[in-house]
Amino acid sequence: MERSDARYDCYVQILKEELIPAMGCTEPIALAYAAAKARELLGELPDRVVLQVSGSIIKNVKSVIVPGTNHWKGLEAAAAAGIIAGHAEKELEVLSEVDDEERSAMSRYLDRVDITVEHIEQGHIFDIIVTEYAGEHYSKVRIADHHTQIVLMEKDGKMLLEKKTDSDHEQMETEGADRSLLTVEGIWDFATTCDLQDVEEVLDRQIRYNTAIAEEGLAGDYGANIGSVLLKSNGNDVRTRARAYAAAGSDARMNGCELPVVINSGSGNQGMTCSLPLIVYAKELGSGREKLLRALILSNLISIHEKTGIGTLSAYCGAVSAGAGAGAGIAYLKGGDYQTIIHTVVNALAIVSGMICDGAKASCAAKIASSVDAGILGYEMYCCGQEFKAGDGIVMKGIEATIDSIGRLGKDGMRQTNEEIISLMMGE
Repeated sequence: MERSDARYDCYVQILKEELIPAMGCTEPIALAYAAAKARELLGELPDRVVLQVSGSIIKNVKSVIVPGTNHWKGLEAAAAAGIIAGHAEKELEVLSEVDDEERSAMSRYLDRVDITVEHIEQGHIFDIIVTEYAGEHYSKVRIADHHTQIVLMEKDGKMLLEKKTDSDHEQMETEGADRSLLTVEGIWDFATTCDLQDVEEVLDRQIRYNTAIAEEGLAGDYGANIGSVLLKSNGNDVRTRARAYAAAGSDARMNGCELPVVINSGSGNQGMTCSLPLIVYAKELGSGREKLLRALILSNLISIHEKTGIGTLSAYCGAVSAGAGAGAGIAYLKGGDYQTIIHTVVNALAIVSGMICDGAKASCAAKIASSVDAGILGYEMYCCGQEFKAGDGIVMKGIEATIDSIGRLGKDGMRQTNEEIISLMMGE
């Protein structure tokens, strides 16, 4: 792809916007970020807090450990952590500098301050409104649609920031590179020809951060230890290691590890799924740095492309998209051409697209392992002359039509499923 192509700078910018560091599961971290920002606006410690959140936020915060706390879970813990110890300027690393004194202060704060949670649905799957009160004063911060997209800031009746909504489509205005320019053919062209100097900083950081937390997950005792289980049960071959490293990163991240990860599509689990298997395979194959970086471009952008139609949060497990992206990257590392890549992705999506997202918790690691396995199987199928064809369920004619069908399934088809999952988790 030539630099003069309008897509070139767009693809570079997408990688820079998406592959950013985050510490902890991104939904409780987004809540902590909003709480820290509201505390900053208020200028003093609030004596009452109201959290108004969409069902999907409740789903993704309820069961995951908030980093920087004493292994606490839930919305109240995330808000308290942001209020007491959050650094709002760090955004998704808002809780990266919590000390023991602040942990003790969080505990005392939760014991004495009323933090109320209200379930709201205002047309946005991702919706967080934090209102903090101190005597007669209050501050309010709203994040919608994306983890760091603050769309409202208010203090004592004065509007400090307000981004208008599109009343026809009930969608917030979003900033950044145009994801609609992504196609698998364009991604392949960019990945195989771009100047790596334009993207190597974000990719090198993804390699460092995600490898570190995967190794911590394998060395420690986190959640259900899916990564360790895979290695103990299946041996040490490259396919098992690829699944185990991706799962172990999630083991650690979902269960209180305070190491950062580089995310993809707003998710640390997805960021690890579309990178760690490639890092393992590249080492095994002796691929070298350049080929690994190009494989990571391919995997990351295909994963983002798949998620664009689905949206930030859904009942459709995001590991499925990232696993298909990982399969494409592995196929490239093993010498696959464009036709190999597109058939790998279609095959992988056909295998595991029924997997649900029932929030962030320990079992995410097992879902990641299954999704990576589907990506690898999708590649192996094509190598053996086998493929799922148009008309086989949700598989359509052509890669873009199939990705469109997955977007429709994840965003529209599983909307009621998402509501039922939330109801079950809330005991309704």
